Amino acid sequence: MSSELLYLIPAGAYSKAALRKLLKDHREIRFVSLVGIDLAGNDTDEKIPISIFIDDMDDFLGGAIQTDGSSVVLHGIATLNNAKVDMVCDTGVNWTVDYNYEHVDEETGKPVGTLRIPCFLVHNGVRVDSRSILFNTANYIKHELKALLSQHKVSGLENIYGEEIEEVLLTAATELEFWVKTPDNQAEVEKLSASQVMQEQYWARTKGEVRTALEEALLALEIYGLEPEMGHKEVGGVKAKVDPSGHLTSIIEQLEIDWKYSNALQTADNELLARTVIKEVFRRNGLDLTFQAKPIPGVAGSGEHTHVGIAVRLKSGKIVNLFSPADMKENFLSAVGYGAIMGILKNYEVINPFISSTNDSLNRLKPGFEAPVCIVTSLGNSYADPSRNRTILAGLVRDINKPLATRFEVRSPNPFTNTYIALSAIYLSIFDGIKAAITAGKSMTELEAALSKEAGTPAFYLETHRAYRSEHDVFDDYSDQERDRLFGKPPATVWENMENLSKYPGKVEVLKAGDTLRQNIIDGFVSGALLRWKTELINKIIPDNLEAVRDAVKLHSAENGTDIDDRNWSEINALRIYLAKDSSAQKSLFTRLRDALTDSDHAAASALQVEMAEKVEELQGLYDAYKKNMI
Repeated sequence: MSSELLYLIPAGAYSKAALRKLLKDHREIRFVSLVGIDLAGNDTDEKIPISIFIDDMDDFLGGAIQTDGSSVVLHGIATLNNAKVDMVCDTGVNWTVDYNYEHVDEETGKPVGTLRIPCFLVHNGVRVDSRSILFNTANYIKHELKALLSQHKVSGLENIYGEEIEEVLLTAATELEFWVKTPDNQAEVEKLSASQVMQEQYWARTKGEVRTALEEALLALEIYGLEPEMGHKEVGGVKAKVDPSGHLTSIIEQLEIDWKYSNALQTADNELLARTVIKEVFRRNGLDLTFQAKPIPGVAGSGEHTHVGIAVRLKSGKIVNLFSPADMKENFLSAVGYGAIMGILKNYEVINPFISSTNDSLNRLKPGFEAPVCIVTSLGNSYADPSRNRTILAGLVRDINKPLATRFEVRSPNPFTNTYIALSAIYLSIFDGIKAAITAGKSMTELEAALSKEAGTPAFYLETHRAYRSEHDVFDDYSDQERDRLFGKPPATVWENMENLSKYPGKVEVLKAGDTLRQNIIDGFVSGALLRWKTELINKIIPDNLEAVRDAVKLHSAENGTDIDDRNWSEINALRIYLAKDSSAQKSLFTRLRDALTDSDHAAASALQVEMAEKVEELQGLYDAYKKNMI
């Protein structure tokens, strides 16, 4: 038996016989868990004794294991009267072992391990899970793009012709931001906001438990083969305090961890693994961790910037980045690269529902917090001066001396975005733009001009009324009205975002190409998102806001108050009543919102949610000013 723990079983590295021997040698691995991903991005986890897996390996790897589909989010697909779902192991990706360091196996003296095997969920003979959507999308695009490149000479890709293409490669990577804190530590928004503005924490030195946890997390990811590239403090956080024993307390910091790119499906699997590993490491170090997109109102949220690229492997083994022009000093992108970013921007209204499907995700996408709010790109001021614009939706990342590194960074995803479906939607849109650019026969100069056009100027693929490129700060250099007119008004609620899938049927057809994101999958995703939206509003957001109303109590009296206090409190109390107090003449805003949600009047509920957010923010601002006048 090996004296070392087994963390990773690389894809295709073992025959069944070798795998049986490996698992028998590592007796600390006591369970198997088949990991399927539902439409909400939830991963299944169950404990199957490893002996069953070893004895029945042919059934596990050659057949399917049944489960109850009513326990996963497959709305309209796996229903109560037709709930059986099969789980089919995926042998084409890495398998990992998850160890419970708090449960030491008596026989081996090692922590108990669970072999996690990514799988596909099959209902009525059809794959219906998030992993299969990305798997099928990647295969469709690789096949179609290879054929397209063989039929056309593409501007800027002269370096791939004269040699046969072996394979098209879809590459992706994610960056993970998150907040950590000591348990029960409450965020002081004013201090956090001031620290953010002054950039006191960004890339500052980590200390104490945070430093230890960050280092342990990076080492753990390395053991799992993710090849971590960097861990550092992000923009949010305040300085911790030191207790009498020398330990840090009152910790609240924002961090980021990045690791190496991979193929699209492995990237999504790696991100799921990374979230699990990182959270467990920080928990063992006594720190709470959240991957919420906007855990603290008024302070920077956590994104998960997603990088996407496409390359080809030639018969000689040479890898060529399809986004890079043959001469990096003469153009930003090849025709394929220009088509790719056009595809993202033109179709983003129907990509966004799969990226921002929760109240939390949309709370993050507000002006002023380095999160994108409108559909626009940046390429750079010159071919030698790459873009550093952090205010746009999707930016070009390039190094004039490293053509293999050219890619696009989509800045809107967050740590709870379903990366599998988000990447599917992004790549399907990319391919739509690539097809348009290639079949139109446009030169790189013509494509750059089309992407850089003014609003109102016709273009062969992009919409006439819109602009799509800006090298400016889109928050500071445009008014809200200008920004919405030029680059599109962002959805304010989950309902508004999901409605785009009805408002733009032509763009939805782009996502359905290749029969990967089928209509029943889209409908199931939307149904699940709206159910979560309504449930959270009724059971969490409205009650939380009611508590905020109740906490806004009168602090002054006739003896210690002033006329300013009287005026401030009168305004505050009127707003409290409007928000939360019913009368025979009028229902409160909270009640009207609950009624609209109960009646499934989604449009009215959406408008009332927007009003509620504005009024609660106004109340909190008024009450803060009122408190500051107390002595």
